[in-house]
Amino acid sequence: MHPQAIPAALANFDSLPDSALVDVKTVSAVLGRSPSSIWRDARLGKLPAPIKTGPACTRWKVGGIRAHLAALEGSA
Repeated sequence: MHPQAIPAALANFDSLPDSALVDVKTVSAVLGRSPSSIWRDARLGKLPAPIKTGPACTRWKVGGIRAHLAALEGSA
């Protein structure tokens, strides 16, 4: 990944609508976890289920990621 991709993804995340779809790299950057951890947690139901938008394209709804972050803050 290009070094500027992560900061751009993080900078734009707060301005995205809840219905926007983001890729695993963006989810990884927002949560501060590796992509493999994101996939594992989604598979185990610890993260919102991703949406398959094509044969090789999977995305998460921004609203689901925000809800997950809010739940983490509530349990801390």
